[in-house]
Formats: sequence, structure tokens, C-alpha cells
Amino acid sequence: MTIRTCRIAALLLSASALVTAAEAETVKLTILGVGDTYNFEEEDGRGGFARLNAAAKAERAANPNTLYVFDGDMLSPSLLSGFDKGQNTIDLTNMEPFDIAVPGNHEFDFGPENFFEKMKASKYPWAAINITNADGSPIEGLGGVMVKEVAGLKVALIPVAQDTSPQVASTGDLLFLPTVDTAIAAAEKAREDGADIVVGVVQTDMSNDRALIASHAFDVVMSGDDHSYATAYDGVTAYVETSIDGQFLSPIDLTVEIGQDDDGKRTISWVPGFRFIDTAAVEPDPETQKKVDEFKAKLDESLNVEIGVTDVALDSRRNVVRAEESAMGNLIADAIRAATGADIGIANGGGIRGDRTYDAGSKLTRRDILTELPFGNATVLTEIPGSQVLAALENGVSQVEKGAGRFAQVSGLTYAFDASAPAGSRVSEVMVGGAPLDPDKVYKVAANDYILDGGDGYSALGGGKVIIDKGNGNLMANDVIDYIAKAGKVTVGVEGRIKKLGAN
Repeated sequence: MTIRTCRIAALLLSASALVTAAEAETVKLTILGVGDTYNFEEEDGRGGFARLNAAAKAERAANPNTLYVFDGDMLSPSLLSGFDKGQNTIDLTNMEPFDIAVPGNHEFDFGPENFFEKMKASKYPWAAINITNADGSPIEGLGGVMVKEVAGLKVALIPVAQDTSPQVASTGDLLFLPTVDTAIAAAEKAREDGADIVVGVVQTDMSNDRALIASHAFDVVMSGDDHSYATAYDGVTAYVETSIDGQFLSPIDLTVEIGQDDDGKRTISWVPGFRFIDTAAVEPDPETQKKVDEFKAKLDESLNVEIGVTDVALDSRRNVVRAEESAMGNLIADAIRAATGADIGIANGGGIRGDRTYDAGSKLTRRDILTELPFGNATVLTEIPGSQVLAALENGVSQVEKGAGRFAQVSGLTYAFDASAPAGSRVSEVMVGGAPLDPDKVYKVAANDYILDGGDGYSALGGGKVIIDKGNGNLMANDVIDYIAKAGKVTVGVEGRIKKLGAN
């Protein structure tokens, strides 16, 4: 080849590169995710649906190539949802609809039929690839993988629910397939089918999040469930843990380059840009705020009624009610035991949701109790032998190191546990009414209908003679309200019902 020929070839290659560069297209894709949105109004000037809707509107106005996704938990628990089974959250999110919504475990707190009703009332699609009917057939109205065409990009949204939902919610006979395996398989299939960008919209804990990220099957993972805020990028997958109640938001801006390789094959490359939005700085959406104010007025009228005072400090913080004796837990367990005449009262710590403290001398209202007990559970009564009571207590502390909601707040008995011992062998020193627990004696146990049905792993409560079932039981919150109102005051604090042993 002559020098002249080489120069001509070089010029042709250079011209080809220029043409390829000229043909490359840059697209900015924004993904805004949110989850765990329980309370309709703001808290301390942050979060709430009026600010959330305003932020979503602003993102869509700034970039029409915006996808707004919901990663689980809105219908429950909240004060208002205890009355309307979550309809308020549907009304408020319908004002700024999602592109896709994944059901979290709390979507099933009032049973699957309620979720189906709320799904039909939504002006946006709900989807989950790993939830089916008991026979494996699809659920009517619940979608699967969604492919969105955005500015020439094929964006696959992989919606995945939490496979532990049957253990922590009232899912009926619905079937939940494994979260991680199902999600990865769907992501890989979407890529094979030509998706340019693969986005996981998932409701699951961080341990599963890490598995999804490590698979590198996803470009982006938007995750709820942990009630925390986090962002990460390992060079392959961008990740956002989407906070709680829309308090902190992190839109991801993907700068996507669409081009061709030397063989003319389409190429996609992108870099993420994470932004942080503290919703305390977001002006509430006026239309949504008007609706929020209407809901608030309805609640205020009936809930700001004083029922008594507490002579002792009460504590319902999440880390307390799920790990140790709590005065609030004692109050609730005492109330349901008194309402039923039971020997023992058991309240799962995860059902206590106020996440706050009350100073001694505080006035208590209906609102306070319904905030603490928002799930609408009924008080039930069953008869079971002491061996099953022990098994129930073992279940209660089996995941205490994880902060699981199954932790047992109790009345009528005392027990000790050693979290360093193997799960199933942690409980000791169980006393009922001042006498050692008799494994063969039958005890009357008051609880809520959720754990009697095996929720939070309480299968040990089943199989006994049910004296008061869900259909005949009072609303547990009402039993607590009546208990306080009758006495006029709360006098029992932490008194040694639960003792920690070993290294905790």
C-alpha cells in the first residue's frame, strides 16, 4: 500500500468515525422512585402526599423523559387507613399517577380483596411478576414486566414484590414466588428481548437488594421496604433505597448515549447522576394539599378526644417494641387480656406503629391509640397448651437481632431470653400468674387475629380451641381505648416482664 493510499484510508476511517459520532444520540432519562408512603400529611414540614406530588410534577415538567415508580407499601398502616382501608392513599396518588406501582406487604394488611378493590380504583397500573393465584394463574388487573418507549429507548420495568409477604400480611391463598430469582430471570429475559435499560422496581429488604445488584442483571434498582434512604453505584447498577413517606427523594438522571458499533449494531452506554431532594424544601401541591386538609379535618373531629392520662412514660419506638419490654407493649397486652379474661396476652411488636415516646403526665387521645394500632386487627381468644405458648415465645425472639416485628410483648406472664443462643432455644424462666409454665396445661391466650392466623411466624398459636374469632372480636384499638378510659389513667410501666440474658 502506498503512502497516498494509507492517507486516503485514514481519512475514510476518520470520516466514518465522524459520521458515527454525528449519528450518536444523547437522551436524558430520569427515574423517580418512592415507597413506604403511609401518612397522608407531612411530618415536621417534610414528606406527605402534597409535597410528593409537587416533586413528581416538577420532575415531569423539567424532563418529559421521566418515569415515576412506586416500590410498595401505601394502603397501610396509617391512622386514616385504619378507617378507609387505604382509600385515601389511592385518592391522593391518583392526582399524580405513577407509571407503575408494585404492591408491598402492607397492600395486603386488609386482605387480598381490599387490594384488588384499590387496584381497580387506581388511575395507574399495578404490577408484580411474582404474585399469582393459588393455582399459578395470573391475577386479573395485576400486570407483569412493562416496557416503556422513552425517547427512542426501550426501558423494561421489572416489578417484584416481597416473597415474605404471606408471613407478615394477610395475603390469603395468593402465591408469592422467590423475589430474587424471579427478578433476575425476568431482567435477563428483558435484556434478551431487546431492552436498552432494565429497571428493577422492587419491594424487599437490603439483603435481597444486594443480591439483585450483584447479579448485574439490572441497570437501575429502585427499592422500598427498609424505611431508609440510600444510593449506590458499583459501575454497573445504580441503586436507590427510597426513604419513607416521601421525606427524601433521589431522582436518578441517566445520560444515555445511543450509537452504533463498527458493525452497525446499536450500542447503549450511560452514566448516572444522583440528585437529593429534601421535601422540606418542596412547596406542597395546592390541589393535593386541599384534599389533605379535607382528610385532616375529618380525622380531627373524631380523634382528638381525650381518653385518659399516663402516670408513666410510654415508649413505642420501633427499636424498643421489637427488642425489649415496652410500657406501650405492656399496656396493649394488658388491655386485650382484660377484655377477654385471658390468662395470657401477646401483642407482636411489629403491630405497634406509633414510633414515639410519651412523657409521664401526657394526655392520651383516641388518635394516639389508633396511631399505635393502625391495622384494624381484632382481639381474639384461643386455648392452647403451655408447650405451644413456649413455642410462640420462641418465635417471638427468633429474629430479634434483625428487629423483626414478631417480638412478643406480653401480659400475665414473664420470660427471659438469650439472643446469643440458637433460634428456637432462647427462651427460659417462663412464669404464668407467678407459677412456672406447665407445658401440658391449657391456657387462655388473647392476641390479635393476624398472629392467631399465623402471621409473623406465629403458627404455634394455631390449632387450639378458638373462643373469640375475628368475626366476634372487638377492634383491638377499641379494647385499648376502653381499657384506658375505664381506668382514667395508665399506671403500669416497664416492670420486668421480659429479661434479657447473655450478650445482647
